[in-house]
Amino acid sequence: MPVSIHDDPPILVCADLQVEYLTPGRRHVILGGDAATARCLELLTLWRSNLWPVMHLKRIAQAAWFNPASRLTDWIAEAKPRPGEMTFEHPLPSAYSSSRFVDYMSNIHNVRCVLAGFSLDETILATAVDGFHRSHRYEVITDAVACRQPGTGDAAAYKRAVVNVIGNFATIHSSAELIRTSGAVAV
Repeated sequence: MPVSIHDDPPILVCADLQVEYLTPGRRHVILGGDAATARCLELLTLWRSNLWPVMHLKRIAQAAWFNPASRLTDWIAEAKPRPGEMTFEHPLPSAYSSSRFVDYMSNIHNVRCVLAGFSLDETILATAVDGFHRSHRYEVITDAVACRQPGTGDAAAYKRAVVNVIGNFATIHSSAELIRTSGAVAV
């Protein structure tokens, strides 16, 4: 869908950039987390320098799955939300499991969101599908997302398969494509 200069800039949605996902030996450690984090930080820098809206999602869940009292659920220091940036905690994979997130998204017009971060096979997938069913437009940045190591099989093939599924519900881009066209979304 073409972007008009009259459109609001897209919202950068940083999904689950939490310490837990980068801690070796942890159950939820993310494959390629350092590379995805670097790309997310590049996107955050672009959005912040243009004063575009940034939203942070934080996964919280039952203590048996992901202990919310642990410091491991804290934000990655470099990606920590700044004053004025929106934050939403979500108990289930989809950000739409947060009633505050649902209220916010239903009250803005021309919703366009750029998704980056962790939990590609959970938070990003579920949020893109839920958003699609609400007519919200999402773009997933392939080199700025990552997922857990699958139990078996080729991790790169697993990531490609998840991205292909998400492509049915969201537009897929690389960070280079997004940054190259960033002037087109300036207001």
